[in-house]
Amino acid sequence: MFAYLIGRIADISADNVVLEVNHMGFNIRIPGSLTGKLPGIGKEVKIYTYTCVREDAFCLYGFLTKDDLEMFRLLITVNGIGPKGGLAVLSAMSADDVRFAVLSQDAKAIAKAPGIGAKTAQRVILDLKDKISLEDTLRPEEGAAALADSGLTEARNEAVEALTALGYSPAEALRAVKQIDNAEEADVEDLLKAALKKLL
Repeated sequence: MFAYLIGRIADISADNVVLEVNHMGFNIRIPGSLTGKLPGIGKEVKIYTYTCVREDAFCLYGFLTKDDLEMFRLLITVNGIGPKGGLAVLSAMSADDVRFAVLSQDAKAIAKAPGIGAKTAQRVILDLKDKISLEDTLRPEEGAAALADSGLTEARNEAVEALTALGYSPAEALRAVKQIDNAEEADVEDLLKAALKKLL
């Protein structure tokens, strides 16, 4: 219903923000991790929202970025994770951390979210692994056309595989490769050297 709301923050609590928009106060449920990122009370903010309508409730869920909102939308498609579970995951992890955990099949990282058990974490990985790609994770700002060079993708994949073979977790390897500047100009060896510098 609402793509986003822009208004003045009237109140902030651990998992909720009240946003005043045109003299109306909207209760918006937010991940706990968002509380410290919001500007103070009285400040204006733009919050991307997801509207959940049930027989007994009409709720708004809010995020500071489209990326977090899209990850929330993905999470709530998983059987056993509703909006409350989606917020719990994004309270414990960033959207990128969720992607890394799914791609590296790190159920333990996802299970650290409050109320998310090992079985549900495995279900998140199973349901989302085909909806999240390594390319999207490594270059979220770029479209598919910019990633058409299969050699680029292959070099990154090989660098990640080499790092995991050296004993790093897949999530650590993915993060390190993502942080490399000018990665599009590097071959596997250069990617590996640069990633190791970030890991050591």
